[in-house]
Amino acid sequence: MKIGTWNVNGIRARHSQVQEWIARERPDVVCLQEIKASSDQVPAALCEMEGYWCYWHGAKGYSGVALHVSIALAVTRPTFTHPAFDYEHRIVIAELPGVTVASVYVPNGGKDFPAKMGFLAALEQFVTGVQADGRPVLICGDLNIARTPMDVHPKERKPRAIGQLPEEREQLERIISRGLVDVGRAREPDNDQMFTWWAPWRNMRERNIGWRLDYFLGSESVYAGVQSCVVQKDVGTSDHAPVMAVFDL
Repeated sequence: MKIGTWNVNGIRARHSQVQEWIARERPDVVCLQEIKASSDQVPAALCEMEGYWCYWHGAKGYSGVALHVSIALAVTRPTFTHPAFDYEHRIVIAELPGVTVASVYVPNGGKDFPAKMGFLAALEQFVTGVQADGRPVLICGDLNIARTPMDVHPKERKPRAIGQLPEEREQLERIISRGLVDVGRAREPDNDQMFTWWAPWRNMRERNIGWRLDYFLGSESVYAGVQSCVVQKDVGTSDHAPVMAVFDL
């Protein structure tokens, strides 16, 4: 199963890039975040992509997620759902063969930090429930937290910056401790240049002065089948790069 996740920072601005990426990579599952559009605003060529069951969950100009599943993977349209803690169109879930997949866009926290922490705590409860039911789970998306100092370029490390706060990192560790594996970091434990987001100024992306904010968090049984997990640093003009992973499920 090939799965891609990408915070596109506006699907209307980057619809052609997303189309080209999907056509080139042909992932079985596509998770998008920050689409900034309601379903009726999604460009027609993307709204129902050939070969995919498509689900868009957003509102005009802010937030929003999407989850698309290859028809080759799911013969009938999956049921797309949202847990009770979903707000501002931030999470969509699909039950797929062998795994529960969630496309997630955690609040930044700059305007409402308690809401971010509440969302993360609810995400922990969700993961706990799925794992307790014996269902493998894969959380894909922009979690808006750099897990450790290693996940931030030294020039960007700011102990009191949102996204690097101890309480955020502690909550992310609690989520992971519920039987999940940080796939990218587990694959490359010593890579201190693995970033997925760059501030859009001073050539930060070209200089690779960034943060790692985009993740695959998978159950241990899912991680046991991982074949690759790659940040596609040179793809697109969003301030985030896509991350592509392949699992043998």
